[in-house]
Amino acid sequence: MDTKKPANQVKKPSNQEHPLANILINVIVPVLVLSFLSKDPALQELLGKTAKPWHLGPVKAIIIALALPIGYGIWFFAKTRKPNFFSGLGLVSVVLTGALTLYLWNQNGTVKPNAGLLFGIKEAMIPLVLCVAILWSHRSASPLIRVFLYNDSIFDIPKIEARVAELGVAVDYDKVLLGATRLFAASFFISSVLNLIVAQWFFHGFDATARDALEVYNGIVGKITGWGFAIIGVPILVFLFFTLMRLLAGLRRITGLKDNELMLPR
Repeated sequence: MDTKKPANQVKKPSNQEHPLANILINVIVPVLVLSFLSKDPALQELLGKTAKPWHLGPVKAIIIALALPIGYGIWFFAKTRKPNFFSGLGLVSVVLTGALTLYLWNQNGTVKPNAGLLFGIKEAMIPLVLCVAILWSHRSASPLIRVFLYNDSIFDIPKIEARVAELGVAVDYDKVLLGATRLFAASFFISSVLNLIVAQWFFHGFDATARDALEVYNGIVGKITGWGFAIIGVPILVFLFFTLMRLLAGLRRITGLKDNELMLPR
């Protein structure tokens, strides 16, 4: 008796990005690198301190910290041949961090005095652009709310839209999606503001002309990366959950369908 599964039932290996690997390579490891490898051995000896073997200096540390997520992003794309939006977004952020760092670091080992403001603007820019793009896309052929939240991997959209057409509530349906779009865009606006505040907080009191300015700069970038993930990421996830609940409530109201009819089984 042939016990092999039919070809269409064989489980294919997943090309989905592992969230723990993403966090580890894009957040945790760069934070550790910037925090522990940035000290300059020559400066440590000059200050009468003992240089450790892992003290590589600020330049090598920032290169390693940036190379890890960049290399991971390139490897993941080469493996899957499919772009991952959030990985791509993280890659853009890393490249911007590297470019901004090259601009802010002076050849004499100091840092430009407006480093905190510029880094805060860089941190705030990406979520702000996303906020505007999400709102603008609502009237386009490909609303971003359908990419991130209201998509056919979560919701039974054909059933929902068939019920909307049957009841003739297309206008109400659009209002529900517009409300979810505005809430979803608001989450990125909040992220933008919090990014700016977190950057200003950690750069407060930063002495750009100090002998160890580059080391301190790397340490601050590491703190912003690590704390920003917790301070910004957790509230945004809560906000997105609230958006999902509001979307479900609106869809229930206009279609009369229950949650288990609106959403696909997991």
